[in-house]
Amino acid sequence: MTIFEEIKQEIMSDSMNSSYTIRGIPPLFKASKDARIAIVGQAPGRKAEETRLFWNDLSGDRLREWMGISKEKFYETDRIAQLPMDFYYPGKAKTGDIPPRKGFAEKWHPLLLKEMPHIETIILIGSYSQKYYLGKRCGKNLTETVRNFKEYLPEYLPMVHPSPLNQGWLKRNEWFESDVLPILKVIVNNSLTSTIKYI
Repeated sequence: MTIFEEIKQEIMSDSMNSSYTIRGIPPLFKASKDARIAIVGQAPGRKAEETRLFWNDLSGDRLREWMGISKEKFYETDRIAQLPMDFYYPGKAKTGDIPPRKGFAEKWHPLLLKEMPHIETIILIGSYSQKYYLGKRCGKNLTETVRNFKEYLPEYLPMVHPSPLNQGWLKRNEWFESDVLPILKVIVNNSLTSTIKYI
């Protein structure tokens, strides 16, 4: 059993997640010793939970387009880790989904990242991941944080969520497509093509 399988079993055994484990729902994440970048989103949606496939929706289609990567490569490569702020679908709210549970990322992300020593950039999608990883370094709002993305590179790349609900934001902030997405594509391409040096 790999270290990642051991951590997965610990997550499933945690009382915080017992209601999911009892129903046969496993934590949805992806970690690998070969990972060069990690995508930190909000939490799996209902469809992702049902299909056991992260970013398996329209948001995922747009994210892959932004990254310049095929759907096949996105799911097959071990160079891209997937660490949402919660590994389980938290449920539906009046508008959108319930936020990821507090304390989940704090407990499990450090354990997983410790085992992925080649991670060079963590892509922070949405305000929950940005507030957790950037803390007081965040701007006054998501737009300001993303606009100042160069301040956080190369360790972090803050981004807006690729949800169709954010189409209006994208139209109001055309600089995102011209300034941020080319950098994202370079980071992704480098992660897939560069050689990993093991010590």
